[in-house]
Amino acid sequence: MAMQMIESQVLDATHLELLQPIQIPPRSRIVVAVMASEDLLDEREAWFRFAAEHFQRAYGEDEPEYTLDMIREPNPEYKP
Repeated sequence: MAMQMIESQVLDATHLELLQPIQIPPRSRIVVAVMASEDLLDEREAWFRFAAEHFQRAYGEDEPEYTLDMIREPNPEYKP
């Protein structure tokens, strides 16, 4: 199973309430990483900044223009 980030709230010292359902069999063992919601927001904002910076780098002003005559092997499935 792929790793998922699922928000939950603490009911008491031994119980969490999931804020969205997960599709795993009952009694499955899982690993829980505990982070305060403020930490999650900080981390999420850091990832957004990182993505935006790298997106700018990938599609910046100095990106070369590619013409059709530069294509060596056309994709037969491409439909403009």
